[in-house]
Amino acid sequence: MTRLLFVCMGNICRSPIAEGIVRERLRTRGLAAHISTDSAGTHDYHVGRAPDRRAQRLMAGEGIDISDLRARQVDGFDFEFFDHILAMDEGNYAWLRAEAPSAHRDKIQPMLSHAAAPGVDWVPDPYYGGDSGFRRVHSLIDDAANGLIDAIAARPADD
Repeated sequence: MTRLLFVCMGNICRSPIAEGIVRERLRTRGLAAHISTDSAGTHDYHVGRAPDRRAQRLMAGEGIDISDLRARQVDGFDFEFFDHILAMDEGNYAWLRAEAPSAHRDKIQPMLSHAAAPGVDWVPDPYYGGDSGFRRVHSLIDDAANGLIDAIAARPADD
C-alpha cells in the first residue's frame, strides 16, 4: 500500500480538494486498494472542522463528496507513516522540511511537481478570495493529480 498525505495550512481548502480529486481518480482507475490518501494542515486553526463550504460546493459540482473529511494537523508520526507528503505551497513545504526527521525529508515534495502544465510551482491559498480562486486551485491540483498517480502506478511493486 502506498500512502499519500496532502498538506496545506489549515486543511480545509487545498489539501481536502487534493485528497478528494486523487481519492476519486484512484477509485475510477481501480487503484484505491493500492494507494491510500489523507490530508492535514501545518497549523491547528481548523482541527476537527469539515472542509470550507466553498471547497465542498466546488467538489460536489464535480461529483466528488469531501464532506466526510475533517481537518487535522500534521504530527510526527506522519513523516514515518506516509510514503509521499505533498505540500501545496512554499510555506507548507518549508515547514514540513523543517519538522521532518532527516530520514524522511525526501518524501516531501511540491504537489505541482507532478503537473503537466509548466509555469506554476505552488497552489495559491483561496481562503480569502472568491469562487474563482477555488476553481483555480481545483484546476492546478487536477492537473498534478494525473501525474502523481501515473508516477506511483509506474513504479515496480517492490518499491
